[in-house]
Amino acid sequence: MVTENNPTQPNNLWDKVITQTTHALNCGALQSIATEHEFIEDNKIRFLVRILANIERKKTETKQKQKQAKERGKEFNPFLPYEEDLFVTNLSETHLCLLNKYNVVDYHLLVITRAFEEQESYLNLLDFAALWQCLKQIDGLGFYNSSPIAGASQRHKHLQLVPLPLVSEGEKIPIEPALETAQFKQNIGSIPHFPFVHGLIELNLNQDQDDHLTAEILLKCYYQLLAAINLPIIEEKSPGDYNLLITKKWMLIIKRSQPTYQSIPINSLGFAGTLLVKNQQQMEQLKQLKPITILKNVSYENLA
Repeated sequence: MVTENNPTQPNNLWDKVITQTTHALNCGALQSIATEHEFIEDNKIRFLVRILANIERKKTETKQKQKQAKERGKEFNPFLPYEEDLFVTNLSETHLCLLNKYNVVDYHLLVITRAFEEQESYLNLLDFAALWQCLKQIDGLGFYNSSPIAGASQRHKHLQLVPLPLVSEGEKIPIEPALETAQFKQNIGSIPHFPFVHGLIELNLNQDQDDHLTAEILLKCYYQLLAAINLPIIEEKSPGDYNLLITKKWMLIIKRSQPTYQSIPINSLGFAGTLLVKNQQQMEQLKQLKPITILKNVSYENLA
């Protein structure tokens, strides 16, 4: 098992991810959820839709742990304490990296705060600094579900990262063709293919940049995007419901109105072009509704 006692910035992160994944699979700590998938093209985006298998296993185990925590007079928090077999590395004095226990995508990582912070609080400089420690070493997609309405399932603050490509064929991220059509007013982009409230900022990040400067750039862009979707910074108040997606090249935000549409749940990855359904019946339902329609109905309609 990979362990580290000192909170230092990580080196060879990808090697540590591979090593810990092998260990977690061998000891049973990592409970990967198998899927089948299909592609559905809508509005010139080739959406990847996965059908989950054995999703009830996750629900059953989570309910058991919630019951046990309630009996002890506590709220269940899978990150305090976290499972040591899922620990990848320390990222900073305030954040660490874990494997996602119930992963659908291989090598799905969680960037969590050491001490408890509310998921619905604002992201801060330390959050972006920790995420950057992962992004600069792994070609990946970082994302944040700000609240239950935006798809968050845990109160303890955590960002997430999945390696690219998300799809084994075609674009690394299914929405990339749509991003290329973005129209910018000043530095905030609007994507014609997206009929819902959103904002896009282009980035030019590389691992040779000063880490603190990079984190400051990401934080500034985050504030600009919140303002662009009318969720301005107000101290001592939750910023609201949104999904945030980040790569080295861009940052995208979407304002959320509800967590599901006709029982199909949506989190940040849905807006990247990858959706999850529970069974074949939901798959057929999604094909009839079309992915863009679902995304529109869990967001706010773009009236501009």
